[in-house]
Amino acid sequence: MEYAVGRTGRIIAARLFEGEDLYESIHEIARAESIESAAVLITGGFRRANVVVGPVQEEPKIVPDFKDFTGPGEVLGVGTIYCDDQGPKLHMHTAIGKADGVMVGCPRDGTKTFLILEVTIIEIEGLNARRKPDDKTGFNLLRFE
Repeated sequence: MEYAVGRTGRIIAARLFEGEDLYESIHEIARAESIESAAVLITGGFRRANVVVGPVQEEPKIVPDFKDFTGPGEVLGVGTIYCDDQGPKLHMHTAIGKADGVMVGCPRDGTKTFLILEVTIIEIEGLNARRKPDDKTGFNLLRFE
């Protein structure tokens, strides 16, 4: 285990509109506000999403299992923002529902808002944390320095 202790910084509230992209919007806010570490909460609706629901295989490297969600449907999610060499990166997991169908997983780029998506970003100050490449998994994993 690794961990670090920070403190609460700014709290940013945002509303995404119909058709806006989850990742593009949150990355835009993070870049504009120079957010390097944060917790992220969302509530509202998704029009569509491509969701990682687990691995298809674990070895030698993880291969994600993607499932499409076609809405509109309800969503709530939690995530984090930490920077890699390209800048702030969102990692989010959600529960998405429509009628009797529920999907839990990690939506990826291309996730579109249905009507309204409320976003709360809670900045974490005082951390020296970054996403760094991990050869074993092939992912950029959170590391503390």
